[in-house]
Amino acid sequence: MNYAPKLRTKYTEEIVPAMNEKFKYKSVMEVPRITKVCLNQGVGEGVSDKKLVDAAVEQMTLIAGQAAVATISKKAISNFKLREDMPIGAKVTLRGDKMYEFLERFIDISLPRVRDFQGLAVKGFDGRGNYTIGVKEQIIFPEIDIDKVSRITGMDITIVTNSGNDIECLELLKLFGMPFKKK
Repeated sequence: MNYAPKLRTKYTEEIVPAMNEKFKYKSVMEVPRITKVCLNQGVGEGVSDKKLVDAAVEQMTLIAGQAAVATISKKAISNFKLREDMPIGAKVTLRGDKMYEFLERFIDISLPRVRDFQGLAVKGFDGRGNYTIGVKEQIIFPEIDIDKVSRITGMDITIVTNSGNDIECLELLKLFGMPFKKK
């Protein structure tokens, strides 16, 4: 018996027929899908304390379930005391089953833990069918032990789809269960 994440089976069994019915695609292969999820965390104080970047990489690895890497600066900025090739954050890109597992945990467990959550803003689309969410606290994820966190930092979560426009992407994410604000 092969394991398949719940959202992957939901995509094939429910979302593809619903999208095909709404947008009238010529082929089932034209139905948009999520190709990857990118998590990015910048650590501003990582310039002076390298341990903060190491902690961010460790926390990002726990959240994603996949090894995160430290991001390095591309150029030097003297006003920020930043030199070229200094570690300044953490990032990880999820694809396949790990992507669907992360989205399931994010939608079902993490988003309800956000303080004063009213729904996701619709203005996070970029015009090409990608959606970016800014999370203010990494402690909303159940994998993070709040007692071991030295600094509460935020992160950006970008959901990349192969749809060409925001309308199809919004409908796709709604069918996946993303809680958007009502207009």
